[in-house]
Amino acid sequence: MKTVWLLAQLTAVAMVIGGCAPMVSSPPVAMPVAQPSPELKIQYQTHSLPQVTIHSLQIPVQAFQVIPVLVDGVADVADLVRQFGAIAAINGGFFDPVNQKSTSYVTQQGKLVAEPHHNERLMENPDLVPYLPKILNRSEFRRYRCGSVFRYEIARHRDPSPPDCQLIDALGGGPRLLPDNTAEQEGFVDFANGTLVRDAIGSHQPNARSAIGITDRGDILLVMAAQKPEGAGLSLPDLAAFMKTLGVTQAMNLDGGTSSALYFENKTLYGKLNEAGQPTGRPVKSVLLVQPVEKGGGEGVDG
Repeated sequence: MKTVWLLAQLTAVAMVIGGCAPMVSSPPVAMPVAQPSPELKIQYQTHSLPQVTIHSLQIPVQAFQVIPVLVDGVADVADLVRQFGAIAAINGGFFDPVNQKSTSYVTQQGKLVAEPHHNERLMENPDLVPYLPKILNRSEFRRYRCGSVFRYEIARHRDPSPPDCQLIDALGGGPRLLPDNTAEQEGFVDFANGTLVRDAIGSHQPNARSAIGITDRGDILLVMAAQKPEGAGLSLPDLAAFMKTLGVTQAMNLDGGTSSALYFENKTLYGKLNEAGQPTGRPVKSVLLVQPVEKGGGEGVDG
């Protein structure tokens, strides 16, 4: 074979020297196609535990942004993904399904667009009066602009922004799960003489759950714990412990139960099972959308 190849090459050279080379254009040089680094892709994983299937999306912040969207009324997570041209989404913060008003703060593009004060069923509930100062200072997932870069953080609503940073977006939820569980400080649970007397979201009971975290590398992690027919779900302490194994250093609980939903690759995954053992969900008031970072520091969707 080498002899045949060598004869072919010598013949081609002889044709060129003799002026007999065929008049054809040279083929374009094949240049290597730049492939995005695996570290800059959204990484979807499933984790099978005895009582739940945990779906997680790891979002590299160099290539994607995670921003809140609040709607008038309520809407399906998938509809909001399509409306805003997002890649992925997870359900957002708490709301009252009766009046469809938010019970969490939401900030978009530096403007406060949802306030618990505007929800009369929250503010005028006599059972909640002792807890309102804590309820109105719950945790929120924040996005700052710090000079030419964006930063993410989980902080309490009244916490100031870091120096030289401007708060751009925020979505309230809670409680904070990592590095510490702040359910009592945020009015979700209460104790009397060491006995649990209030657990507003069943934090110590197994259920479908949604949460958001920030990893030790600075990536965003969306997590949804879906019930199995043979398992009722996770408690918030168990969810926090699992997220810690994925390298999460800051984490916040989102609305759970029938609100738990994660959208990715043209599919909505629901966390709650109905009595027939089928996944079920409901329209929600807010979501966290995942969009590509636009060149020049794009701001994402408009509220």
